[in-house]
Amino acid sequence: MPYHKNKQQAFEAAQQGTMEAKEWYDHLVKSDADYGSQLHHLKQEVNEAFEQINNALEVASEKQRKQLEQFRHDLQAIVDEVNMYE
Repeated sequence: MPYHKNKQQAFEAAQQGTMEAKEWYDHLVKSDADYGSQLHHLKQEVNEAFEQINNALEVASEKQRKQLEQFRHDLQAIVDEVNMYE
């Protein structure tokens, strides 16, 4: 049972990390005076989320694995978008 709990916790951490990174991205405003600071924080959130996804993938069920790959894809899209404007 603890294994299942850890699997679920790892998945939820990855899901939460991805959602937080998306929220930071959604609120990123290029014209803001603190854009550089916002961008730095976004990059930290994205890196943490990627780490959480990688951790979760180590113990994920097949269904979770598909969702985690989607999270990774979503984060990569954010990275690509941000890099385009830098």
